[in-house]
Amino acid sequence: MGGMSHRDENRGPAPSAGFATTHWSLVLQAGHKPQQAADQALATLCQNYWYPLYAYVRRHVKDTSEAHDLTQEFFARLLEKDLLALATPERGRFRSFLLTALKNFLANEWNKAHARKRGGTRPTLSLDLDAGDSRYCLEPSHELTPERLYERKWALTLLDRVLDRLREEYAAGGKGEQLACLAPFLGGNPAEATYADVAKELGMTAGAAKVAAHRMRKRYRDLLRNELAQTVADPADIDDEINRLFQVLS
Repeated sequence: MGGMSHRDENRGPAPSAGFATTHWSLVLQAGHKPQQAADQALATLCQNYWYPLYAYVRRHVKDTSEAHDLTQEFFARLLEKDLLALATPERGRFRSFLLTALKNFLANEWNKAHARKRGGTRPTLSLDLDAGDSRYCLEPSHELTPERLYERKWALTLLDRVLDRLREEYAAGGKGEQLACLAPFLGGNPAEATYADVAKELGMTAGAAKVAAHRMRKRYRDLLRNELAQTVADPADIDDEINRLFQVLS
């Protein structure tokens, strides 16, 4: 099947194209040398994926204010590269690096028995922690381990980002209504009668609706791979990350 009707330049690069400039690989390449692009790349990644870390902290820290402080301090330290020393190409997945770094950070903080004053002039991310609290209150009450909760929140955050990008592309191409009608088909092919119902709503034939749904699913998969490419150091890890993503959501 052909690609979507909007222009190919809106698709973004394939994961294997120019992979060395993707966010996490750029950060790893920079190492400990000052590099503005790498600093911005790291800040962007943290801004996009802070909530799974906050959910992990909240599983360990019942006091909301303390959880806020610890989360902000962790990212401040990370952006200063104090914690980036833990990142090596062998730890090539941003998801895994973040959790390891956070565990080490929390252990050190607790060992200091809160003796160190937080804050000061450290760089901070603009994190909507109040909204994070609202989201955390909706987490399942059953006993997910902090690690399991972290991975689940990571997967959902990533999929939300992919869906947002898909919505933006369709809206830019004047096809927002089409996506809204076809989105329930992202998980697979429905019955032929369902295509007929959607086709009637969109003013197209059932065959055209089926083709549109196929293109939507293909574009979604492409965007998923592109998003995952931003969080791994080696494109060979993308398929493993996809498998892990759906394992934790199953």
